[in-house]
Amino acid sequence: MKKVWPTKAAMEQVYAKKLWGGDDAGFYSGVGSHDPELVTPYITTVIAFLKSFKTPLVVCDLGCGDFNIGKQLVQHTAKYIGVDIVTDLIAHNRGKFKAENLEFHCLDIAVDDLPSGDCAVVRQVLQHLSNAEIQSILNTLTDFKYVILTEHVPEGDFEPNKDMISGQGIRLKKQSGLHIVAPPFNFKVKEEKQLLSVALNDGKGVITTTLYTLF
Repeated sequence: MKKVWPTKAAMEQVYAKKLWGGDDAGFYSGVGSHDPELVTPYITTVIAFLKSFKTPLVVCDLGCGDFNIGKQLVQHTAKYIGVDIVTDLIAHNRGKFKAENLEFHCLDIAVDDLPSGDCAVVRQVLQHLSNAEIQSILNTLTDFKYVILTEHVPEGDFEPNKDMISGQGIRLKKQSGLHIVAPPFNFKVKEEKQLLSVALNDGKGVITTTLYTLF
């Protein structure tokens, strides 16, 4: 039987062993956080959302990773809070990225209390987690008015939310992907709006970004 690692240990191994790529120096959150074809339209879309408010929002970036994306959003918020489970990664980010309205927290978002805010950004994080952990996180997201969720899913129709062991992999190999309003999660939202969909040119699915308004 495959050994189930705690999520913190699994994610620390991902960075320590460069399982998502990168060179020997620093931390690297994978192609999904660095490929301009994925990153540029995402940043443009999220900035447009943030700038649509007269009063800037407090944003919690849950699973902020190496902060290659978050660093470009900070200036458009009242406060930006980067959260990740990997202790050394958060220490690295604190040293590298500085702004008056920026702070970092090392938290397990499936277990720990989250900082308060208006909008949660959860970018290609839940796809790596078991259904039990996803459910725990969804229970904490109900405190936010907005959730911007990005997931890697198969192209076309698929059976959502097949369970898996938390780790570096995702549900794509099971021909599945996350859809939080479908069973077993049945996440309650006021409105669901797809902001962005980018098909990967190798035929390996689609990166979708969805805005959920909760209240």
